[in-house]
Amino acid sequence: MFDRSELAVEDLLKVVLLLVIALLVLEIVGLFVEVLASISPVVAVVIVVLIIAHLLDWV
Repeated sequence: MFDRSELAVEDLLKVVLLLVIALLVLEIVGLFVEVLASISPVVAVVIVVLIIAHLLDWV
C-alpha cells in the first residue's frame, strides 16, 4: 500500500538537493561579482584614459 515515510524522505531529499544547488549557484555568482569588483578599477582607468584621449583628439 501507500507508505508515507518513503514519500516524506524523497521529498526531504528533493528539498535538500534544491538547497545545495541554490548554495552552489550563489557561490558561483559571488565569485563572478568578486572578479568584476577586482576588475572595475582597471576598467575605470581605461575609460578615463579613453575620454581624455578623445578630448585631446589623440584618437
